[in-house]
Amino acid sequence: MEDLTSRPLPLALFALVSASPLALFAAGLWLGGPWALAALLYMTLFAVALDQIRGFFMGNAPEGAEFPAADALLVALALGHMALLPMAVAGIAGPSGLAPWEKGALFAAMGLWFGQVSNPAAHELIHRGNRWLHLLGVVIYGSLLFGHHASAHRLVHHRHAASAEDPNTARAGEGFWRFLLRAWAGSFRKGLAAERALSARAAGRRINPYAGYVALAVASLAAAWAIAGAAGVLVWLGLALHAQSQLLLSDYVQHYGLMRKTLADGRLEPVSARHSWNAPFWFTSALMLNAPRHSDHHAHPARPYPALRMPGPDEAPMLPWPLPVACTIALFPPLWRRAIAPHLARWRLS
Repeated sequence: MEDLTSRPLPLALFALVSASPLALFAAGLWLGGPWALAALLYMTLFAVALDQIRGFFMGNAPEGAEFPAADALLVALALGHMALLPMAVAGIAGPSGLAPWEKGALFAAMGLWFGQVSNPAAHELIHRGNRWLHLLGVVIYGSLLFGHHASAHRLVHHRHAASAEDPNTARAGEGFWRFLLRAWAGSFRKGLAAERALSARAAGRRINPYAGYVALAVASLAAAWAIAGAAGVLVWLGLALHAQSQLLLSDYVQHYGLMRKTLADGRLEPVSARHSWNAPFWFTSALMLNAPRHSDHHAHPARPYPALRMPGPDEAPMLPWPLPVACTIALFPPLWRRAIAPHLARWRLS
């Protein structure tokens, strides 16, 4: 029997796992009933249960391997996002005939997909050198009213991760809800400052992209109003905040308590594998486009998601839970601090 443990996740599995919920959402919005429940179960219990089947696709792709179809999946997921968001607003805020519990289940499920699939897809796209792919990632974030992340993530987080200069690195002991406010406001301000500095050096030959982020947000809310009036705006806002909270939960968990040391010359040590938490679970890795392989992303930001490598357990911190489970625990700060403390202590003392 073929050993699947050492095999990397195949691109077909990324596509199947990340795109399948779109069919469930469409059926739920159209038919309601068990389809709405199935969509929610897929994004929650089903994903967690399959992650417990260990030994699948834990290997790394060969160094230098190319994945020409990887960007095609990102484009397909982006188009799915663009279609689903207005459909979600129409189904939940409009006269769809869905029962309140069906709307609630679909709101929760689709919000999880926007946070756990749309966000990783957009994240991959903003790291692409192709201007059109990059723009597509910006449009996804803009539709989630989080356009500034396209600037702050690349210009601030990747430069200052695991230091006090990064608003998206959580300090040890800091609760998520306090982090949420600090990270949102801090990333907005620091991203804007970084873009202004780039514009100043360009001497008027460059438009600050924050104007585009605001325009995308206004256009998104205008579309929500056109679909279902004030109720549509509230639902779009709710889904956007749902997705934003998951993005910030991932940031919170994946860098929690891992700070770089100051060297003898006063500089910070370089970012390394030990400054990100990783999660070696196959199903949610496929769902989230290998986002749980976070150390390698920081080492190689342009590396396509199927090629991201999982470091060894002695090279980088490993979460004992799938990333979405860790994020759920983090919603309860006292529980999170107790649960993560022994795992964090190992890396802070080593």
